[in-house]
Amino acid sequence: MPGNSQRRGAVRKGGKKPTVGSGGQRRRGLEGKGPTPKASEREYHPAHKRAVASSRRGGSGGSGGSGGSRPQRRAKGTSEMVYGRNSVVEALRADIPVSTMYLASRIDTDDRVREALKLATERGLAILETPRGELDRLTDGGVHQGLALQVPPYDYAEPADLIDPEMPGIPLVVALDGITDPRNLGAIIRSVAAFGGHGVVVPERRSVGMTASAWKTSAGAAARIPVAKAGNLTRALEEFKKAGFFVLGLDMDGDVELPDLSLAAEPLVIVTGSEGKGLSRLVRETCDQIVSIPMSSAVESLNAGLATGVTLYEISRQRRR
Repeated sequence: MPGNSQRRGAVRKGGKKPTVGSGGQRRRGLEGKGPTPKASEREYHPAHKRAVASSRRGGSGGSGGSGGSRPQRRAKGTSEMVYGRNSVVEALRADIPVSTMYLASRIDTDDRVREALKLATERGLAILETPRGELDRLTDGGVHQGLALQVPPYDYAEPADLIDPEMPGIPLVVALDGITDPRNLGAIIRSVAAFGGHGVVVPERRSVGMTASAWKTSAGAAARIPVAKAGNLTRALEEFKKAGFFVLGLDMDGDVELPDLSLAAEPLVIVTGSEGKGLSRLVRETCDQIVSIPMSSAVESLNAGLATGVTLYEISRQRRR
């Protein structure tokens, strides 16, 4: 039959005739497929992603001081919605990064709406008139009062980006261990900027991230101070130590009181723990020294933001001296 002769005379791609029956298919399935590519050459393997990130950092150059370019960053997380008239106006006043402002159709205007529109227009933000049902969906049923902002995901640095010999002054980094309040993160970023610090490190899990609230509390300092995200905080601290940093943990049961600190003139990583649990065991064991802040017996402890600010001030004072 013509059909059979056509099938017998057909040639597969590559010049080979098709194999009759299932035996040939099984034999082909058992044939080797050549050597396995290296992990760094496999697109979805973590080693490949690390190699790509490393090459990007290598090509971006050093910071070259305060006037240099900021470190190469990696996007992490999802966008955030800020909604409600007061919250939107405060976010715009604080110059929080915004990708879009949503305005409900036929909204009743007041001073807050007019100010929000003025600020958004001055910044050149996209302003979208949106049905209220769509705003309900975007804000997950929140009380948006006809106004909402979309805050893009923060682009985190890598901890290695903060190990830069060309940074101006003596290196000073703050690492957070178990801090979950974004206002504490914002306050710490503000203190780092005020007292000559170079960056902040937060863990990838069980930790606060750069939310709109953190941006707002930082009072603009978040635009100048890089925040790095570490997959493993203990390992990141070990890398800082290998690079010549001393790691100091803050805890009320310290080895030394803050005024007696003798390492202020050295490259430092200051580690602040959570108010409830303090430093985790592995992080505490990684520290070169545990430092406490002397206080009146009437006060049991300071919150994380205040404790870090006091410590950074004292380090700055000793360095100036």
